[in-house]
Amino acid sequence: MSYIRLFFSERLSLNLNSKLDKSQSHYLNKVMRIKANENFLLFNNNGEWEAKITEISKGIVEFTIVKHLRSKENLKEVWLAFSPIKSKYFNFMIQKSTELGVTKFIPIIFDRTVVRKINKERLKKIIIESSEQSNRINIPLLENPQSLNKFLNTNKSKIDLIFTDLNTEGKKLDLQKSNKPKCVIIGPEGDFSEKERKNILEFAGVTQMRINANILRSETAAISSIAIINYNLNL
Repeated sequence: MSYIRLFFSERLSLNLNSKLDKSQSHYLNKVMRIKANENFLLFNNNGEWEAKITEISKGIVEFTIVKHLRSKENLKEVWLAFSPIKSKYFNFMIQKSTELGVTKFIPIIFDRTVVRKINKERLKKIIIESSEQSNRINIPLLENPQSLNKFLNTNKSKIDLIFTDLNTEGKKLDLQKSNKPKCVIIGPEGDFSEKERKNILEFAGVTQMRINANILRSETAAISSIAIINYNLNL
């Protein structure tokens, strides 16, 4: 049987009695037509649980936890550092990257970045909905926008950086030698500046990867890169 899955930010434990918020209650009761005594799933970064609806009072769903299903996932860390883009394509990129297993999103303001502000709450909602749909337990982190220099300095010696550069001949990845997080960096729609390219190539632990001979849109480059890295990590 396939149950509806919802993210629940508070602590979950066996026999816990609690309530869903107004939005999730409306979704279960009015959209999905779930009634009292029917079951659904709740999860957060600590695991997944089966819950039973005990009462629906004034539109609010009350539940009790009846079974522990899964514990916290032991995921391989795959990060995406990217330039914000127009919302239609941005939302698609975040959604699909979450489905593909990205564990952290890092917005970077490059020299040629056009969109310089993000709606963090909107993106968090997309991340949670994508995690619910794709059977994930761990919700990816979303950092605040930052400069390229801050990103490189903060993560010095901490990550394996994958530079998706159209100008490189590098095609083969070997990501099995290190247990560090693998971080793909995707440039803005106007491409990296020469100074940015130089700074990235001087980063310790950087690997160049040419995704395709064609010029790809930012969201296509991100999704393609994550898929390639997942394949490599699971060889």
